[in-house]
Amino acid sequence: MRHILVAIQPGTDPVVPLPPAAFHRTLEEPIYCPKCEATYYLTGDYDWVTSRHFEEESRRYIAMLKKAIFLEHGTDHRTKHFETNGVVIVRHQKPKEEKLNILEMKPLNRRPI
Repeated sequence: MRHILVAIQPGTDPVVPLPPAAFHRTLEEPIYCPKCEATYYLTGDYDWVTSRHFEEESRRYIAMLKKAIFLEHGTDHRTKHFETNGVVIVRHQKPKEEKLNILEMKPLNRRPI
């Protein structure tokens, strides 16, 4: 059975909706980047997280998330939301905001110029 485990940086909202579940539960132990102070909290399906086999079943998912967070250190942790889906890590990044140049902006008039 494939379970989905999500790692989200604190203070940020999920970039995409969380996986479908009746309830989600945040785990007590976060994942830390070993090189800096970046922290990611883990969230999963409540039924799976509270099951007695969660410790054994989640090892592979947590190891994959730790490796993805370690590799993200090179980009200053731009990815705020990671998601495991079976054996794949999906990175969700916010789109870059382009800086507006006031001199190049056109006026907002109702009449054509």
